[in-house]
Amino acid sequence: MGVLMSRRQTVEKVQKVSLAVSAFKDGLREQPVARRRAEAGGVRQGTLEQTVQEAEEEASAGPSQPEEVSASKAAWERLRDGRGVEPEEFDRANRFTPPAFIRPQRELHDDEPLDISLEQREQVLNDEMCEICEVWTAESLFPCRVCSRVYHDGCLRRMGYLQNDSAVEVTETAHTETGWSCYYCDNLNLLLTEEEMYSLMETLRQCKIIPETSLTLDDFLHYKHLVHKQQFERPMEEAQEERATLQFSALDPDKKGHIEWPDFLSHESIQLLQKLRPPNSLLRLLTVKERERARAAFLALDQDGSGFIGEGECHKAQHAWFRKHQKETPSCSVSISHVGPMSESSPASSGSGKSREKTLLESEQEEARSIDWPRFLRENVAYILAARPNSAAIHLQPPA
Repeated sequence: MGVLMSRRQTVEKVQKVSLAVSAFKDGLREQPVARRRAEAGGVRQGTLEQTVQEAEEEASAGPSQPEEVSASKAAWERLRDGRGVEPEEFDRANRFTPPAFIRPQRELHDDEPLDISLEQREQVLNDEMCEICEVWTAESLFPCRVCSRVYHDGCLRRMGYLQNDSAVEVTETAHTETGWSCYYCDNLNLLLTEEEMYSLMETLRQCKIIPETSLTLDDFLHYKHLVHKQQFERPMEEAQEERATLQFSALDPDKKGHIEWPDFLSHESIQLLQKLRPPNSLLRLLTVKERERARAAFLALDQDGSGFIGEGECHKAQHAWFRKHQKETPSCSVSISHVGPMSESSPASSGSGKSREKTLLESEQEEARSIDWPRFLRENVAYILAARPNSAAIHLQPPA
C-alpha cells in the first residue's frame, strides 16, 4: 500500500521545499545578467527572453513612473512564461511554489497523418496522486476533464488557483460529465511552442496591445484590422468585420462590453495554432479523454452505423463542444445531434421566410455530403481544443 502521509506532514514538507526554491530563485535574480547568461550557456537569437528584454527597453522609454515600468516588465514576463496574473500581495510564505513550465516543442514529423481508430476504444484512467503534493489521501480528488491529473482542493487553494467563486465551480462540476479543466488545460496559451509564442508577442507589441488588460469592441476590431492588414496587405472586408464582431460577442457572454485578457489570449492562441499547424499536428494535442469524447459524439451522430455523417451534423458537433456553457441545459447527457447552433447569426434564429428557405436548401446540400471519421476529427479538432477553458466565453466561434 505504500506509506501514507498526513495532510500536516505533507503541507510542512512542501512548504519547506517551496521556501528553499523561492530563496534559490531570489538568489538567481540578484546575480548579474551577464553571469546568468554565461551559466545558461548563452541564449540564441529570436528567443522569448530577447523579446522580453526588447520590450523592457522600449517600456523604459515610455512610462515615466518606475511602478508602471515594473508592472509592464512583469506583465510581459508572465506572458512569456505562460503564467497568470500574480497579485503583489500574494503571500508565498503560506503558498506552494507554482511549478516551472517548459513550453512544448514540435516533433520533426508531427504533421504526418495520425491513425486514430474509431472502433478501438481507449481506457480513460486518472492519476492516483495529487499533481501538486504528489501524495495520495483518502480525501476526494478533483479530476481534470481534459488530462489525467487530479488535485486536492486544499493544494489548489495554496497554489492560488482556487478562489471563492472558482472553488464552488470545481466542487460542483469536477465529478460531473461537464467536468472542470485544471490550470494547465484551462490556459490554451500553454499549447504554443517558444517560437509560436515569440510570433504572438511580436504581433501584440506591433499592435500596441498591453498584456493583462481587457479589450472593448473597438479595441478588438482595431487589433483585428491591423493583424489582417499585416498578413494580407489589404483592409478587412465588411463580412470579415462582422465575423470579428460575432467573435467578440462570443468572448463576452455576459455582455459586459469588454473581454477579459485570459479569454483574449486563449482566442489568439487557438487562432495562431490553426494558422501555423496542420490538422494532423493539432490532433496530436488531443488527450485520451478528448479522443473518447469525440468517438462518442461521432457514434451518436452515425445513427445507421455506416461510418459516415452529414456535413450539417458535423457543424452541430462543432457547436456542441461548448455545451458545458449552456447553464440552462438540465442534463449534459443530451444527444449531441440535438444541440443546435449557438451563434447569434444562426439562420435557425431568423424569422424570415427567405432565411428559412435558404437554411433548408443549405441543410439538404450539407446532408448530401458525407463525412467520415478521420475528416470529422480534422474539422473538429480546433473546436475541441478551444473548449478546454473553464470560462463561459467561446474562444473559437463555430460557423453558423
